[in-house]
Amino acid sequence: MFLNPLSLLPLLPPPSSLVTARIIRYTRRIMIVIIGIVVLFVMVFGGYVIAGGKLEPVLEAAPHEMITIGGAGIAAFLISNSMATIKGMGGAFGGLFKGPSWKKKDYMDVLTLLYLLTKTMKTKGIIALESHIENPKESNIFSQFPNILHDHFAADLICDTLRMMTMNMDDPHQIENHIDKQIEKHHHEALGPSHAMQSLADGLPALGIVAAVLGVIKTMGSIDQPPPVLGAMIGGALVGTFLGVFLAYGLVGPMSAQMAIVSNANATMYHIIRDVLVSYLHGNAVQVAVEMGRAGIPSEFQPTFAEVEEATNNAKVEG
Repeated sequence: MFLNPLSLLPLLPPPSSLVTARIIRYTRRIMIVIIGIVVLFVMVFGGYVIAGGKLEPVLEAAPHEMITIGGAGIAAFLISNSMATIKGMGGAFGGLFKGPSWKKKDYMDVLTLLYLLTKTMKTKGIIALESHIENPKESNIFSQFPNILHDHFAADLICDTLRMMTMNMDDPHQIENHIDKQIEKHHHEALGPSHAMQSLADGLPALGIVAAVLGVIKTMGSIDQPPPVLGAMIGGALVGTFLGVFLAYGLVGPMSAQMAIVSNANATMYHIIRDVLVSYLHGNAVQVAVEMGRAGIPSEFQPTFAEVEEATNNAKVEG
């Protein structure tokens, strides 16, 4: 008798609406990836079987060919990439299934956070801001937005920029150029895993040929065998070429593209931070600067003007 997992739901504590929404998003994204992989295998191998092909030769040769192709691919990956890129692969694979890190609430949070910080600087002066930017983890402003605080680059970008503003560097063009350089460097590093995966995808077809050539060499060493045996050996060797191309364009290449999409989407948050702070330095009112940031949020996650206005009106410096 099998246990229905749904029967356990009443025993679990009711999740918040935010947690539920995230679970639904992650589940949907994972299902899309799984469906894509299933369709890939069904269409490729299903079409092969429908055309009269037999899977036995492919299945028999695949393990040996994968040892050659996969092992060479992993070795090339390790040789050609830095330790930082290799470590970053874990987070990149996580983004592959979770999608972009930032959602609508996060964009609302960063706009509200920047509103509070610039409002504090405008109304209470630069001195009142120093305690928040010098130790953001202890700040009663930053602590209201844990997702922003936990992203070290976002928190550092905000604090470092405001710190420069407290040092009388208030030229908006210089500040914008400085922020752009930081974002460009961070984005280049964030794209490292995607570039590494794309390089691997580019090399897999050639590694498949390597495996096939080795199979042909093995076949030539058995040239005295009857034609059926030689045919099976040649067919097994060609499986290497097939697997190299199949993995490159069916799996690794698309995964690299999705990693790049996620990295580009995540970088949008940092451009929002830049737009708000630079707009404020241009002399715009705090509310106008926040609106300049809101305009750059992707349509999928963009809050309305009224939603941002309500959030900023209700925001306050605690303590």
